[in-house]
Amino acid sequence: MAKKIGVLLSGCGVFDGAEIHEAVLTLLFLDRAGATVVCLAPDVDQLHVINHLTQQPADERRNVLVESARIARGAVQDASTVSADDIDALIIPGGFGAAKNLSDFAVKGPEAQVHPQVQRLLEEMADRSKPIGALCIAPTTLVRALSKRSPRVTIGNDVGTAAAIDTMGGVHTVCSVADICVDEKNRIVTTPAYMLGPGIKDVATGIEKLVDKVLSLS
Repeated sequence: MAKKIGVLLSGCGVFDGAEIHEAVLTLLFLDRAGATVVCLAPDVDQLHVINHLTQQPADERRNVLVESARIARGAVQDASTVSADDIDALIIPGGFGAAKNLSDFAVKGPEAQVHPQVQRLLEEMADRSKPIGALCIAPTTLVRALSKRSPRVTIGNDVGTAAAIDTMGGVHTVCSVADICVDEKNRIVTTPAYMLGPGIKDVATGIEKLVDKVLSLS
């Protein structure tokens, strides 16, 4: 029976939502491995909208669930309707949306709060010892949500972000873009992806390893 893997999206676009390369590579490697993918996202307005051509804020509002549907080709569920009982593992692609829409880490740093439905789902997954993968900047939201468990993660080698992870109760590990950090105790797998880059072929190596490890743990 195929494993059901949740992919938690945070919009569509690196500067205000999910990083599209990371999300699509995650979906590709899961599909190649024969997993059943369950895309989900919170039904909430984005923190803001960025014009990706100019990289400047745009005067408009967009919804995280609606934007995530672009990546999921329409097949995306409201995160409030998904529980840990529905999936065998969860993977969170990066992009600034992971730190702007799934939490407000991008604004508040270590004092961040996690979106209630994201907090609930991550706690449920951890309580049931179901594996969680997080890419790029997404480990910051994961650590904030599960700080009492002292999760060991990587975002690559960015000193400031690593220090914030340690402040929130996590344990940061320096890691190359082609590798993964595995917290066996908490069943958490992370990889730097575009926190290091530089290109899609580079991030693909670590993402494939992460997907394979998450599947092996589930």
